[in-house]
Amino acid sequence: MLALVVAHLVVAALLPLVSRRSRRAAFGIAAVLPAATLVWGFAHLGAALGPGLEETVTWSAALDLELGFRLDSLGLVMIVLVGGLGALILAYSAWYFGRDSRDAPRNSALLLAFAGAMLGLVLADDLLTLYVFWELTSIASFLLVGQGGLHRANRRAAVQALLVTVFGGLAMLLGIVFVGESADTYRISAIVAAPPTGGLAATGVALILAGALTKSAQAPFHPWLPAAMAAPTPVSAYLHAASMVKAGVVLVGRLSPGFADRAEWWVPIAALGLVTMLIGGWRALQETDLKRLLAFGTVSQLGFLMVLFGSGDRIGEIAALTMLLAHGLFKAPLFMVVGIVDKVTGTREVGALSGLGRALPGLAVASVLAAASMAGVPFLLGFLGKEAAFEAFVHEGGARGWVLALGLLAGSVLTVAYSARFLWGAFAAKPGVERADPKRPVVGLLAPTWLAAVAGLVLGCVPPLVDALAQPYAAAYPATDATAADYHLALWHGLSLPLLFSVVALGAGLALHLGRDHVTGLHRALRHPLSAQRAYEIAVAGLERAATQVTGRVQVGSLPVYLGVLLCTVLALPGVALVTGGTWPRDQSWVSSLLQLPLGLIVVAAALALTRVRRRFTAVLLVGAIGYGIGGLFVVDGAPDLALAQFLVETLTLVAFVFVLRRLPAHFESQDGAAGGPGSGTDTAPAAPPRRGVQLRKAALATVAGVFVAVAGVVLTGARQQPPAASGEFVARAPEAGADNVIAAILVDFRALDTVGEITVLLIAAAGTASLVLATRFDRKRRTGSGTPEHEREVLG
Repeated sequence: MLALVVAHLVVAALLPLVSRRSRRAAFGIAAVLPAATLVWGFAHLGAALGPGLEETVTWSAALDLELGFRLDSLGLVMIVLVGGLGALILAYSAWYFGRDSRDAPRNSALLLAFAGAMLGLVLADDLLTLYVFWELTSIASFLLVGQGGLHRANRRAAVQALLVTVFGGLAMLLGIVFVGESADTYRISAIVAAPPTGGLAATGVALILAGALTKSAQAPFHPWLPAAMAAPTPVSAYLHAASMVKAGVVLVGRLSPGFADRAEWWVPIAALGLVTMLIGGWRALQETDLKRLLAFGTVSQLGFLMVLFGSGDRIGEIAALTMLLAHGLFKAPLFMVVGIVDKVTGTREVGALSGLGRALPGLAVASVLAAASMAGVPFLLGFLGKEAAFEAFVHEGGARGWVLALGLLAGSVLTVAYSARFLWGAFAAKPGVERADPKRPVVGLLAPTWLAAVAGLVLGCVPPLVDALAQPYAAAYPATDATAADYHLALWHGLSLPLLFSVVALGAGLALHLGRDHVTGLHRALRHPLSAQRAYEIAVAGLERAATQVTGRVQVGSLPVYLGVLLCTVLALPGVALVTGGTWPRDQSWVSSLLQLPLGLIVVAAALALTRVRRRFTAVLLVGAIGYGIGGLFVVDGAPDLALAQFLVETLTLVAFVFVLRRLPAHFESQDGAAGGPGSGTDTAPAAPPRRGVQLRKAALATVAGVFVAVAGVVLTGARQQPPAASGEFVARAPEAGADNVIAAILVDFRALDTVGEITVLLIAAAGTASLVLATRFDRKRRTGSGTPEHEREVLG
């Protein structure tokens, strides 16, 4: 499984080389790996529908970090969407993007990289592994929606999608830590088998849900999905219909067997899912752009899926897996139809299209198949899923069951209405609108569209195939009675209330479409300035204003202000933790060597003297004295290597400071800049002392911060009761490196790259010092600047 994911990413990195020769060849090669993934998935069909196929790759045994993957029935369904539909959409893209398209090389590579990240996400059996691929899909989505960044709509949509999904992902990461630590494992299958309890676990579950809801565009986070329709149509078909938006749904599906019986899990999922389904369906009825109509329809369907996966009902979970598969098989071809319509007519506007059904009957038939599945027409896969969904909640009964059943019925009425609106808007002949005279679409665009649409018909006519996929996943949920235990997908369950619900949804939905003028009038009457998109814009604008205010107060070009902000932050965060949780070590001695006393006094005296000096050169000498005193303490404490490094750094720093001071005024400037400024005529006069209030504030902050650092040093060093495991390994392996000194082995062998980095820093510092020396020599030759003998005598006193 990991090899498949890595193969996607490696080939994606190489695709730009292929794109230089042939755009279509690049998309063709990209389609091979998702197709191979689909074949691999069905090759392991028995294991996926049985105990599952597991794979673990440990990459840090000491930290117990691993990449865990598992193929089960849910993962297999997602492989059909990610791999099967991915291959079709990439083949479609080969003909959608022109031979000379500048966007083709980027999109072929990014779509394949996204497919690899999405594959890792749906197969992940470890929460941390899942999170890594979760964020990779967000990054890929950002790049695909933003395209080259040349158009403002793409940039705004990409940023909105990134902000919403990444902030949700960060909340989810915190929730993953809470749940993982509560369960003492990050393995999803283990967490589901023995769900953790307690307040920390409940908080973690809520935070994980926040990430799932944002990723799957649930209200009130849904506006990012319609905005992302600025991306090219193949991108929308793959990311925002077939795969990425289902990441949150899949996460809910993974964790529901362990948490579906808890109110903090199913209540927000059910409530927000129903609201999302109704909002998305209602907004779809008002859209005149076919692509945005499908986008709001996707929002509505994602709400439907959330309700099903969060229900915890055995029949509901069968419906959930069926609808998950059905949604990809009807929504992806509908997006591809929109792309074809746009290409052959140059527009996606409902009001500008007329008579396209007669001009392109084959495309119209494929659209009817996909839209009918979305509406829940019998003999199509969407009908099987909706019938099972109605059965689940009607059978459950009670307040929850009937509220969810009636809510899903209302949402299904809207689904039928916007399905009919899509077909009418794209293909119907409209009075007063000029008949379309489109170009004939190429087979490369039609074939993938037909394959996906026909797949929904074939699977709808053969319910046992889908039932075999859904039953193993649903088996993880307890059956409340014999009806739930024996339920199977079928085209005919007899005359029943769920069948009546389906008939009512179809009839009421068609009636709603026929009364579209009245619906539009009602929508205008109910329009108000408050909306989720407006809330997002206000939040982002407020965040920008707050950032401007904070930045304007802390980034003022003053080193004391910068240090003050840093010290206050340290005191407010780790300082509070130290006060509330720190424990003074009992066996801590005040002095371990008498030599520590004079060295410590030198450091303290130099530090106190620094607060009173006014000359830069004197301050540098005192800073050097502090550094040399600390180096002496290193020698006393048995760390000659640290002492040597300290002495070298202090010497080099002192030399560099001296050369810098030759080009600066001799005295420190005053607070108001009245003294010491270049050209002021007073650059040799002592600076006026700062105001006493400022001195007191600085002294108080410095004192508190110094005490914190000292106490933290004692508490943290005394908290360790035994040497760390890494130290024992260093000591044991030092002879293998041919070293008698373990410190030398660490610096030269175990941390060689780190040592090279430190040497590089020293070389850069030496180069800077050399440049200062050369600059001073240049000033001497010209007898100008602050490096003149007169200025040097003033600096040296």
